[in-house]
Amino acid sequence: MSDERRQSHSPPLSPPRAGGELSANLTSIRDTFSSRHHSLDFAYSLAQFLRNRVLAVSLIFVLLSPLWALVDMAMLPRDLLSTTLTGRAVLFVGLIGVLMFARYSREKIGRIRLSASLLLILPAAFYAMVLLSLPPGDAERLAGYAFIPFLLVAALSIFPLTIVESLAAGIVMLWLLIFAQTVDGSWLTPAGLEGLWLLTSLLVISLTANHFQLSLLMQVYRQATHDPLTGLFNRGALKLHMDKLQAWRREEHSGGQLPDCAVLMLDIDHFKRINDSHGHSVGDTVLTEFAQVLVSQTRAEDCVARYGGEEFVVLLVNADIRRAHDVAERIRQAVEQHHFFNHDDQRVPVTTSVGVARIGDDENAEEALERADAALYGAKEAGRNRVMGDASLPPSSLR
Repeated sequence: MSDERRQSHSPPLSPPRAGGELSANLTSIRDTFSSRHHSLDFAYSLAQFLRNRVLAVSLIFVLLSPLWALVDMAMLPRDLLSTTLTGRAVLFVGLIGVLMFARYSREKIGRIRLSASLLLILPAAFYAMVLLSLPPGDAERLAGYAFIPFLLVAALSIFPLTIVESLAAGIVMLWLLIFAQTVDGSWLTPAGLEGLWLLTSLLVISLTANHFQLSLLMQVYRQATHDPLTGLFNRGALKLHMDKLQAWRREEHSGGQLPDCAVLMLDIDHFKRINDSHGHSVGDTVLTEFAQVLVSQTRAEDCVARYGGEEFVVLLVNADIRRAHDVAERIRQAVEQHHFFNHDDQRVPVTTSVGVARIGDDENAEEALERADAALYGAKEAGRNRVMGDASLPPSSLR
């Protein structure tokens, strides 16, 4: 994936970044090891997937908590029940809190990750609290609790976590098991070493499952959101990104002036003529290199997308209409000066027409794109290979 800043706060402290280019090796360890190279759009998709898993697992834990209390009442001595049942009650309330917290954290990436962490931390903290409250020598009477670290490590494979995140949680569970073994006296005994070996094996399996699960999600995400020829966002992903951008503008700057954003609609002039004269394979090469020119002329926080056919869209963040017009003119010149070649190494002249539109504070993606498309139509009607702004803007605003 493109080198992008990791998102860990909600709402985002910086505008949503597109991450239009993913690395070719989507199953590489680098992309599943940590979220450093994940685009914010993929982070949003991953967070929603994680949220669904948290809701399901926390609901299961909530439903099982009363049954676990009944098992405690049947298996534990009465002098231990007061401690364990109190802990169970606190755990039950905490799990309900996690369930509600995740439910109302739809677009809050940081909160969703926090809810996943709490879902693992709460049972571990409950087990540690019970161990600390036991009188010396009473650990043998604590039946049905030793499986908790193993259960939580196995649960790691359910969540689409990175290897770093799963490994950190696994180390905590290993420490919890070692602490439990020091309390019950099995530390460094054959039975204790067997437990450590089993938990370590489960952790390795969970890490492997996380790697393949995250790799699969990346592949599905790319197929659903990226154009296979150019590697850019497709039309549907562009509209979703624009909606997120509008939400960010409103959330981050509520009560104040919203940052300016603009959209460019670009069309390769006489593209059908290129296909007819040089063949569709040369046309595909032109589209691919045209996309590379657009990416080279924009910033990481901007979004470049293939809108369809020979039409492309550039979404400019924190850019007023003057800057948008300057960027559009720079792109037009870069395309005109770029050397496109056919199979005979002959240069293929390529130019582009560009329509520029400012994104209104309260309008949706379709409205902004329609105005940019109208400006593009005006540029083509005026002779192509030129930049034209939204007809609703005064000409002086583009100078």
